[in-house]
Amino acid sequence: MKTDPSTKIFDLLQFGEYGDVNPSVCDSATFTFMQAKTMLDTFQGDAEGCFLYSRHWNPSNKYLADALAAMEGTESAWVTASGMAAITCSILQICNSGDHIVCSLTTYGGTFAFLYNYVKKFNIGVSFVDITNLEEVKNAIRPNTKLIYTETVTNPLLQISDIPALARLSDEHGIKLVVDNTFTPMIVAPFKLGAHVVVYSMTKFINGKNDCVAGAICASKEFIDSLSNVNDGTAMLLGPALDPLRSSSILKNLHTLHIRMKQHSRNALYLAEKFRESGVKINYPGLPENKGYEKLKEMMNPEFGFGGLIAIDMVTAEKAARLMEMMEKAGVGYLAVSLGYFKTLFSNSGKSTSSEVPEEIQREMGLSEGLVRFSVGLDNDIENTWQKIRSCLRQM
Repeated sequence: MKTDPSTKIFDLLQFGEYGDVNPSVCDSATFTFMQAKTMLDTFQGDAEGCFLYSRHWNPSNKYLADALAAMEGTESAWVTASGMAAITCSILQICNSGDHIVCSLTTYGGTFAFLYNYVKKFNIGVSFVDITNLEEVKNAIRPNTKLIYTETVTNPLLQISDIPALARLSDEHGIKLVVDNTFTPMIVAPFKLGAHVVVYSMTKFINGKNDCVAGAICASKEFIDSLSNVNDGTAMLLGPALDPLRSSSILKNLHTLHIRMKQHSRNALYLAEKFRESGVKINYPGLPENKGYEKLKEMMNPEFGFGGLIAIDMVTAEKAARLMEMMEKAGVGYLAVSLGYFKTLFSNSGKSTSSEVPEEIQREMGLSEGLVRFSVGLDNDIENTWQKIRSCLRQM
């Protein structure tokens, strides 16, 4: 379903109490009431527009959450202090002891570690599957399955999840589909494609400056209200509140996201084509020969491109390390984890962001020890960047 998420954000009339075009940062931890009954109603969630305590809500976080909900097409949203907080709170709100989860085998290392190692203490079972094999996903669902978890574009192999098909499968079994859309904000709108909960690490593309850590959960009002319930809401009781100063800065950065995603995608496609021409094994969903190309093309808002992530295979970890060190010295970008920064970042996924995944499972998912993941930056002269990379490749 094609949408215009940027216009939805710009259509919001968000200004401060004094008419300030940038709403003032609310740095108050607690809020006063003129009537005791209003405080009681606020505790119970029955007082619209009132704030109680910043772990629950504050005006700065609410502004950002409203903008994110507009972008995603959801009724509501919640912002957290990290992407992992958004992921774990969503999962723990849905699942109880004895429940079961079906998850993409290829997923962010922190998510994998949480589901592979941590939830065992709650007696929650997890089946890891090839998320692109719908029959395998279907066969993994049990009577006690509560959710399917995946990423729109998986990390780091850049597989494409068929969100409409997974949503239909979830609905047939009365379970939730939770989708991490961190790699593809604005490009894909998972909720509009049938997902029930959309999570983000806003640290990445949404903020785009690598100057803070933050997360988001976008879903129905019912789900967000359950997360923030003072009695049993996971986000409320675990307390991963985002600092309002960070909310304010992310909200401003959100208004340039559409411009940035177009440039990230444009540059990534350019480099992917150059790598292909040079004979380097390249993985990028925007190349027509890519296995997920047609599926992503069906789901995406085309004006924002195919995303800013590419991956090349240098075969061995030693070659990957050597190339990355040369590229950093040549000024291509930084040897660093994370993504969505205005400068290009690159890392050897098996030794960094997927290092939580045991080596035998890395091999099972098809993760080469020489895989180098690029988060392509906003370079104005991407041809110049390619020439630097090309020079490094010739020295290998």
